[in-house]
Amino acid sequence: MHTLSVADFQSLIRDRYNATDSARGAAGTFLLFMEEVGELATALHDNRPGKSPTPDQQANLKEEFADVLAWLMTLANIMQVDIAESLIKYTDPDRVKGVKD
Repeated sequence: MHTLSVADFQSLIRDRYNATDSARGAAGTFLLFMEEVGELATALHDNRPGKSPTPDQQANLKEEFADVLAWLMTLANIMQVDIAESLIKYTDPDRVKGVKD
């Protein structure tokens, strides 16, 4: 199993795709991100509890999670947001309060 830090993944996405992504801009990229979120929603539906997903459906679910994360990193790169730094909201014990229902 290959592990990758959040910062390394964001950097990988920037190195591979930044020229194209920057030219497309945030608005166009957001539309593509939402398309991937829709594909993830379909994959989640296909893999819902009580249903027996096929190996292909399970593999697709994994791919869609990865696609959504990659497009989120793309948006963050375009907007110059360091996701690893932003995650302090969830890792700093002084900021983490309560649980969402």
